[in-house]
Amino acid sequence: MAAIVASATVFTTLHLSIPTTTFLNLPCRHLRSLITSSSLSKTNESNITFAPPKSKTALPKPDSLGDQLFIPWVVPDEKGNLTLQTTPSQRFLKALAHESTQKKKKKDNPSNKINKPDNAKPVYSKAARRFYNERFREPPQRLAKVLAAAGVASRRSSEELIFQGKVTVNGSVCNTPQTRVDPGQDIIYVNGSRLAKKLPPKVYLALNKPKGYICSAGEKETKSVFTLFDDFIQSWNKRNPGVPKPRLFTVGRLDVATTGLIIVTNDGEFAQKVSHPSSNLSKEYIATINGAVNKRHLLAISEGAIVEGVHCTPDLVELLPQQPDISRPRLRIVVHEGRNHEVRELVKNAGLQIHALKRIRIGGFRLPSDLG
Repeated sequence: MAAIVASATVFTTLHLSIPTTTFLNLPCRHLRSLITSSSLSKTNESNITFAPPKSKTALPKPDSLGDQLFIPWVVPDEKGNLTLQTTPSQRFLKALAHESTQKKKKKDNPSNKINKPDNAKPVYSKAARRFYNERFREPPQRLAKVLAAAGVASRRSSEELIFQGKVTVNGSVCNTPQTRVDPGQDIIYVNGSRLAKKLPPKVYLALNKPKGYICSAGEKETKSVFTLFDDFIQSWNKRNPGVPKPRLFTVGRLDVATTGLIIVTNDGEFAQKVSHPSSNLSKEYIATINGAVNKRHLLAISEGAIVEGVHCTPDLVELLPQQPDISRPRLRIVVHEGRNHEVRELVKNAGLQIHALKRIRIGGFRLPSDLG
């Protein structure tokens, strides 16, 4: 209807008269021809002028980045097959859309999600690790000490291995036991076997030593206290996977006939502090005596005796009350020097004979009553 009204307006402007019925039945192309022919025939009479035609809108350049309507062309490839070629801008947009789609698929895929267990170890930043290493990490230690802590041998035996040239550090033979090394960074080999980077943790055990056991592992003909820890060592890997086994040794010694408390550890510095006489740690013993004990014996023990060329005096000598289930008298003797056979020499010097000797305390640690 808008076209019909517009056409009627044109005829009115041009002062043309056409029957209404004829006008309404004409198609558009006939209408256009009619207007043109009528206007040409009446040019001299009506002085008609036409506006210049509108200029066609220029098509955008094919290589413009936003041109989505550009039609690609088909060209043969190297093998002669027809392929669809596009402009660089279209290839760029297509690659960008493909990359965005792949990222979305990867993000939405549940199999790509990392499900960390609750007991997973946290991942620390480089700055946090540097802060820990500078303030809390153990400084480099002497080579002989590291070998002993790793369970290679005792401190003295480790020094002998170093002097014999059987230890290498970072590819070079090291003959100095005082060389400072870091097992976590330095590469250490002993007799062709590499030393573990991670040293075993410090272990502190209290043992109620039975009679008939010695405190060293060198003599095979005598039972050693370390055979009592066979189950502990054999189950170490199961309880502590990935952690090296500790090399245990006793803090001080008890002779084969003495029972009671002895500390077993792999911490050499701790053992040195506890066992050295300069520590002045008191040690308490219960001595069961054969025969009667009187005041004269107590005074003789309290006066001391010569042990290893040094006059040793006990801190305390006390006769314990007699118990119904124990017929022999018992003495409580406290010493602080801890020299070899010191208690036995004090009792022997007083003219008494020891039936049984048991250590029940070292410093502030007392033998638990329920420790078999």
